Amino acid sequence: MTEMNNNPTLLQINVFANSGSHGKIAESIGCLVLEKGWRSIIAYGRVANLSKNELVRIGSDFDIKEHVFETRFFDNHGLASRNATRKFINQIEEIKPDIIHLHVIHGYYLNYKILFDYLSSTNIPVVWTFHDTWAYTGHCGHYGLIRCEKWKTQCDDCLLKWRDYPRSIIDRSRKNFNLKKRLFTSVSNLHIVTVSQWLKKEVKDSFFKEKDVRVIPNGVDVDLFKPIEGFRLPLFDGKFVILGVSAVWGPVKGLDDFIELAELLDDDEIIVLVGVSDAQRKRLPHNVIGVNRTESVNQLVELYNRADVTMSLSKAETFGLTIAESFACGTPAIVYDGTALPDLINEETGFVVQSGNFKDLKTAISIVKKKGKSYYSGKCRELAERDYNQRKSFSDYINLYEELLHEKNSIS
Repeated sequence: MTEMNNNPTLLQINVFANSGSHGKIAESIGCLVLEKGWRSIIAYGRVANLSKNELVRIGSDFDIKEHVFETRFFDNHGLASRNATRKFINQIEEIKPDIIHLHVIHGYYLNYKILFDYLSSTNIPVVWTFHDTWAYTGHCGHYGLIRCEKWKTQCDDCLLKWRDYPRSIIDRSRKNFNLKKRLFTSVSNLHIVTVSQWLKKEVKDSFFKEKDVRVIPNGVDVDLFKPIEGFRLPLFDGKFVILGVSAVWGPVKGLDDFIELAELLDDDEIIVLVGVSDAQRKRLPHNVIGVNRTESVNQLVELYNRADVTMSLSKAETFGLTIAESFACGTPAIVYDGTALPDLINEETGFVVQSGNFKDLKTAISIVKKKGKSYYSGKCRELAERDYNQRKSFSDYINLYEELLHEKNSIS
């Protein structure tokens, strides 16, 4: 990679700072540009952990509450936080970034109309990583739960408006869809990054079809997520452990499916779910152990290592970071079809099962159990090191930034 001169400034925008999967991705990208002598700033709206990057908060807790209100009662998600976003635009003018990198810009903290009106008026290169599908739908963040395809032509009468985030009692998905289409395609210097080939195919079927779309998979720190020789957790001795990991559990992430699967398990098989709430833990059957959400990498690494197989029964995944983390720890996976998850799986690393087919799930579990985790571990680790090494993935972003800055300087 060539070195850039004059210490360029990168401004990333995300709902979280160094928290959650996309927040930690933004943090890692920022740390990498800092190593190259850049200035790195992360603007966030909700939660922030300690960061090596400069942090700028967009809005306040009151702004978030008001944004939630407008979402619930007017389906105005992404269209509140007006004063907070205008103030933030003034901060952008002061920062004078050379590259603006958008991550998750929904989440009750930012007004996308005000932001994109500004972005379309500048010549700043904009990179937008899609971590979900919200950008090209009239309402939802994931349409996989009902396999809706209205987003390909025109969203209306959204069946998910009250079933899933961002919930609303009314439906203005048609207006939202048309507004997003107009605003998001108005930025000429917009470059979209998807985290999987599956998501790129979806985006190319949307109103973004004419935009530059590239694939940079989410990366895993393979020096942290790695096999631990001889590791054991006494609590699980003698048990075949099926692990599920999610920041938030609900129907779209497959919580109900895990509970139904638990009825089919043998006596020596248990499910461990990381990320459940206290209320959700109370409804889990005896052979499903609930663990609260954790920011501890060490705890996750230990659980991946102890698990015999990691399972994702999600109906809406644009990549599958937990599966890549599992592979890095040498643990195979079983996933549902219909999302980006099958892109990660081959016959040497696990199984893809039709969504809702519990008979095939049980069969896949039995095969892994019979062959043993060690049969898959080497190939899982090899795949993670080759295709999902964090440093390579994030270096691809640096290459993209440098390419865009070179193009901008050539024109000017």
